Amino acid sequence: MSAIKPVADWTTGTEAISYQACSSCQSPQYFRRAFCAACGAPDPVDRIASGQGTVYAASLVLRAATPEAREHVPYNIVLIDTAEGFRMMAHGAHDLVIGDQVRARYARFTGRLVPYFERTSS
Repeated sequence: MSAIKPVADWTTGTEAISYQACSSCQSPQYFRRAFCAACGAPDPVDRIASGQGTVYAASLVLRAATPEAREHVPYNIVLIDTAEGFRMMAHGAHDLVIGDQVRARYARFTGRLVPYFERTSS
């Protein structure tokens, strides 16, 4: 198995969401691994997501978990089912509800770049 190599995405300060897809079974996976979590094949392929998806769940945070997050309260944490087939946790607009179609933009949260989902216009 090869070593997991960093990909330029929001975790490295680039406005992108990366994921992996298996070369054998095509299963998408969001958390980076050196193997496919579905079939065990080695060396999944890196891809960049479209940033589109559907809200699976939303939770408005009213109490900051850290002193750095206080300036952002209230903020919405959402689970997004992406167009590519993986689910991810991210930040989102306060008015998002389950089933909303969304698209990612990028914003600063406690000094770091994070995906921030907003409802797409119909």
